[in-house]
Amino acid sequence: MEFTDSYKQTGPCCFSPNARFIAVAVDYRLVIRDTLSFKVVQLFSCLDKISYIEWALDSEYILCGLYKRPMIQAWSLTQPEWTCKIDEGPAGIAYARWSPDSRHILTTTDFQLQLTVWSLVNTACVHVQWPKHASRGVSFTRDGKFAAICTRRDCKDYINLLSCHTWEIMGIFAVDTQDLADVEWSPDDSSVVVWDSPLEYKVLIYSPDGRCLLKYQPYESGLGVKSVSWSPCGQFLAVGSYDQMLRVLNHLTWKTFAELMHPSTVRAPCYATVFKEVDEPLELDMSELCLNDDFSHGNDANVTEAPFRVRYEVMEVPINLPFQKPLADKPNPKQGIGLLSWSNDSQYICTRNDSMPTTLWIWDIRHLELAAILVQKDPIKAAAWDPTCTRLILCTASTHLYMWTPSGAYCVHAPLPQFTVTDLKWNSDGSCLLLKDKESFCCAAVPLLPEESSEYSSDD
Repeated sequence: MEFTDSYKQTGPCCFSPNARFIAVAVDYRLVIRDTLSFKVVQLFSCLDKISYIEWALDSEYILCGLYKRPMIQAWSLTQPEWTCKIDEGPAGIAYARWSPDSRHILTTTDFQLQLTVWSLVNTACVHVQWPKHASRGVSFTRDGKFAAICTRRDCKDYINLLSCHTWEIMGIFAVDTQDLADVEWSPDDSSVVVWDSPLEYKVLIYSPDGRCLLKYQPYESGLGVKSVSWSPCGQFLAVGSYDQMLRVLNHLTWKTFAELMHPSTVRAPCYATVFKEVDEPLELDMSELCLNDDFSHGNDANVTEAPFRVRYEVMEVPINLPFQKPLADKPNPKQGIGLLSWSNDSQYICTRNDSMPTTLWIWDIRHLELAAILVQKDPIKAAAWDPTCTRLILCTASTHLYMWTPSGAYCVHAPLPQFTVTDLKWNSDGSCLLLKDKESFCCAAVPLLPEESSEYSSDD
């Protein structure tokens, strides 16, 4: 892997959808860099510190959320002189997002009083009263024609279906939730899934005309859903729960066909490969190194620790995984499936049980078996699949990146001084990784995977 130099950032950083640019927030400035040359191609000055940025799908426009004002500013890469400023006045702005046509901005006011659709073409506005959430509760179809917006009135949750062409309400129907958490269209745009708050386990699937296709409630009297994700192919729906189990449903019968547990002790029979991160001291051959007596005596006090390298070691089962018992007297317990992500081909899914924050589980859905377990030294901060092939990369706020493919796992050192990787994002074409530290970022060019590899583990 090849790494760029590190550059300053004070907030969000993200690739453009067309993979050509990187947008970086540096205090009140928005810096746009070219992905290949890393040269600055545009520099925009906002009125306050940038809290949030989002690209339009056509990569021509970009919005900045200045939530301390509160205000939204939008910019154009092709027309640098064009500007847009959205201010809701005393109502404030809690969140903003682009519509699929890249010509409308949706904003939600503080206290979820209303959601407003702002047109960049004719300055027209459309209002939706009482949105359920600020940053959640809005989902667009894959073809960009319709939007599902969750609202709440009279102590009841509703889904509003809007046309993204005219922004007229096409239909409204109530959903059977106590406190709706979020909504998401299926990848084939044939249905929407909604799920309840963690206080009640309930997953509901509705057709666009409001018919309930599924009411899924595997247990009661316990914390429920923590994460939900459709597979990219649209055939599977994965539900991660506070009971530390992953359940997978199929789209034909909406029945559960897999219930995958995350035990703290892995025992035989287990055909998954367990990779454990270890430090291996470097053995340096100093037999031919000659130093005079004055030098050796003068540097006795400056002896440093022996250098080491990080690598994966394949472990045998049974093995006890690091486990943290959640505190019973604290809200939002750190347990359950908090991280859930599908591979691009929908064959694999990776999960993290938050009571075992240093362990990543990789499941083979095609064969309904555990494919691998990665045991890290530090808690896993982020994990992301390569959008072009079956390759998973994760970070743990250390100086290393960790990669897994069906052929094995390996560690890569980030050769930048005092740079710890706290977050990562893939470019849409899979050619580049964006790596974030607390106050800086860099990019890494990722080589193509070889067709075959017999190695289970490799060093730096």
